[in-house]
Amino acid sequence: MKKTLLLFSILLISYGIYTGEMGIVLTKAANICMECIGIG
Repeated sequence: MKKTLLLFSILLISYGIYTGEMGIVLTKAANICMECIGIG
């Protein structure tokens, strides 16, 4: 069961990286941090 869950997690993470979602998430996270700090 744990191996299946681990494999599925790796598969979904890989798919997200392949489709470019990682960059979008990092951009949104940086924007939120800048707003909270008051810089942006």
